[in-house]
Amino acid sequence: MTLIAPTLQMFFTDRLAQQRQASPRTIAAYRDALKLLLEFIHTRTGKLPSRLDWDDLDATMISGFLNHLETTRGNSIRTRNVRLTAIRSLFSYAALRHPEHALLIQRVLAIPPKRFDKRIVTFLTPPEIDAIIAAPDQSRWEGRRDRALMLLAIQTGLRVSELTGLNCADVTLGTGANVRCEGKGRKQRAVPLATPVEGLLRSWLAERAGQPHEPVFPTRTGRRLSRDAVALRVSTHAATAARTCPSLSGKKIHPHVFRHSCAMTLLQAGVDTSVIALWLGHAGVRSTDAYVHADIIIKEKALALTTPASASPGRYHPTDKILAFLESL
Repeated sequence: MTLIAPTLQMFFTDRLAQQRQASPRTIAAYRDALKLLLEFIHTRTGKLPSRLDWDDLDATMISGFLNHLETTRGNSIRTRNVRLTAIRSLFSYAALRHPEHALLIQRVLAIPPKRFDKRIVTFLTPPEIDAIIAAPDQSRWEGRRDRALMLLAIQTGLRVSELTGLNCADVTLGTGANVRCEGKGRKQRAVPLATPVEGLLRSWLAERAGQPHEPVFPTRTGRRLSRDAVALRVSTHAATAARTCPSLSGKKIHPHVFRHSCAMTLLQAGVDTSVIALWLGHAGVRSTDAYVHADIIIKEKALALTTPASASPGRYHPTDKILAFLESL
């Protein structure tokens, strides 16, 4: 038997941190996935995680864990697949260190990700954007902060982690106004600011009066906003905006909807999808295809360009016996 503990530790310290130089978010995601797996196996077998060996992590156990995520924890298929990615990464590393467990490892690596329905992305229309931006109470410090945060998110399409990670030094005002951020895969990019957004940020940063290394959007105590805090503020303001904009009532508004809205605004303005991919920090143009599918206006324009069918209604009947035979096949 071979204990998994030494390999698990080397996976994080050697493979992820040293060889791949994974981002802290990636390491945290892999950590959470493997922690859940070890806790699940401990519940099933009674063994402490430090005493588990590779035979305890066979394909049957891994499949049971993935089903547990969906049925017991209520995770989505996307989350299930993300957890599976972390497990497969560990087992790929283990294959180099434990050839004696090659068969067991190959069976785990053969577990496929689960297919899921790809829904049309949710985005906001211009009246809905105006209603949400007007929702925060401008007489309160938090309201002025939230308005600047949401308007920046809608115009730049920054992810939540990118918004909360912004420092005061990352914002450039004046000529060539932009924000600089580091996205997925350690990809750094600069996104230009529109004049209204620049003006609002200028006012907010003057009120914020933060040091270059301090967050642009802090809490009352000066700490960075968490992802959950941003999501809570967005849902609160969306509920307020729904009172004056009824179309918001049927939508589930979360911070990523602002990113979708930015992409749809660019797409409807005629911006090429390759530019949108660079704007949003996508790994490739294919990630931007979801917005093309969601835009009914583009499809309506395509329909208008088609030539109406001139054929008379009715079923086609072949005029020859051999054609009739082929049609019947």
